[in-house]
Amino acid sequence: MNGCPDGANLLTDNPALYEARFPDPERIAGRWAEACLARYGAGPRVLDVGCGTGRDAEHLHRAGRAVTGADVSAAMLAHARVHHPGPRYVHADLRRFDLGEDAFDAVVCLDSALLYCHTNDELDGFLASCRRALRSGGLLVAEMRNGAFFLGRTELLDAPRTDCFTWEGVVHRSTTTLRVDRAAQLLCRSRVWTADDGSPPVEQRSAWRLLFPQELRRFLDAHGFEVLGLYDRPGPRTDPPWHGGAAPEETTGAPGTADGDRLHLVARLRAPR
Repeated sequence: MNGCPDGANLLTDNPALYEARFPDPERIAGRWAEACLARYGAGPRVLDVGCGTGRDAEHLHRAGRAVTGADVSAAMLAHARVHHPGPRYVHADLRRFDLGEDAFDAVVCLDSALLYCHTNDELDGFLASCRRALRSGGLLVAEMRNGAFFLGRTELLDAPRTDCFTWEGVVHRSTTTLRVDRAAQLLCRSRVWTADDGSPPVEQRSAWRLLFPQELRRFLDAHGFEVLGLYDRPGPRTDPPWHGGAAPEETTGAPGTADGDRLHLVARLRAPR
């Protein structure tokens, strides 16, 4: 055990509540992913792994791609099929999956889903699964928290963060505390939920693997991927966020930097030697 066990998650167990808490009316995440795919000439068959509620998968579908959305949460998949139709939705664990060999032209993995691979074996399992699923020359597009940000930076760790929003007439409040397990390279999150409807507080714990840029490059190279872009901003969850126009990594003025709290990746699967 790593000391940061995953448990029930109020948001992922309640997809409509998740979308209320993290609205994306402009579909910035899906548009950013589509911009990356278009810039590097990805074919039409796309796997959105860790697809969650299906918002991004639906956007890619509407952009003309043949999309498969995969997630480990049955609740998220059920919501996606009803509210974000178009893609094919399947149950799969991103840490090791088999959805066919050479079945996709691109794999998309957004919102730090890749970082639920906590161990080296789990990360190897994810990349080996991507390699099997992709055709030669296929793309991997990912967006995640940046491990390098926490080298000497503590502003996300210094004090709990409190957020509040209203959904279906009920005010929900969350208090989130982050800490770093350095031995395991995990960013551990404890979040306590309260609501003004009289329900008891709910505490949930989860964690993300903290990957450093050079470490990520080494893993990708070992699994046959060439890194085409690895940069900190702008992206769908940066401040300010990406809004379209120029190619994502060309609007920073300093391509290849890794100072921000998000990391964005585009990699291509090399042809077999």
